[in-house]
Amino acid sequence: MTPLRSRTLPIACGALVLLAGCGSSSKTSATPATASSTSATRPSTTPTSTAASPSALQAEANSAATGDIPDNQVFITFRDATEAYSIKYPEGWAQRGTGARVTFRDKNNIVRLVVTHAAPLTAASIRADLARLRAAHVPSGPQPITINGRRAFKVVYTTASAPNAVTGKRVTLVVDRYYLSNAGKEAIVDLGTPVGVDNVDAYRLMIESFRWR
Repeated sequence: MTPLRSRTLPIACGALVLLAGCGSSSKTSATPATASSTSATRPSTTPTSTAASPSALQAEANSAATGDIPDNQVFITFRDATEAYSIKYPEGWAQRGTGARVTFRDKNNIVRLVVTHAAPLTAASIRADLARLRAAHVPSGPQPITINGRRAFKVVYTTASAPNAVTGKRVTLVVDRYYLSNAGKEAIVDLGTPVGVDNVDAYRLMIESFRWR
């Protein structure tokens, strides 16, 4: 089942938000181009974390805004042998980290994946995890979904960047967070986009490309 998305209006940092989708309203254009067969294989040397989940994503007010991911965007596959997963991401995006914690970024379009050791996912365990988020708040429980035939959970939150040193403006980021588990491991995938930028189709392709190995 494909997760639903809807347009999220900008809000101030710290507002309580529970949304049904991330980013602006879905485009009516065709599904993004088929992902490239090119792959970026980088065996991990980073040990798996057993700490709590990552903090909320935040945009950078001093980073230039970025537009929608184009429909003809080429995607390549990131594979990690140690943590045993793969995911597609847009070609040309900057990669930071590997293994248990990796981020792909194009200005304020941000995708982050963190793998930890964890017990099987439950709505209660995710609510406890979300209570530790800083700069974002979720007032009620996560949404159970299915991704590639596997049970998963989705939460949508918003954050605001620190003010721009010159203009004082803030960038509001809308983030789809997905919780996926397999054989004692948990992957937390945050897909963040600035309000007003439409990455619905591209981000759907990315989360549906996630595979445990």
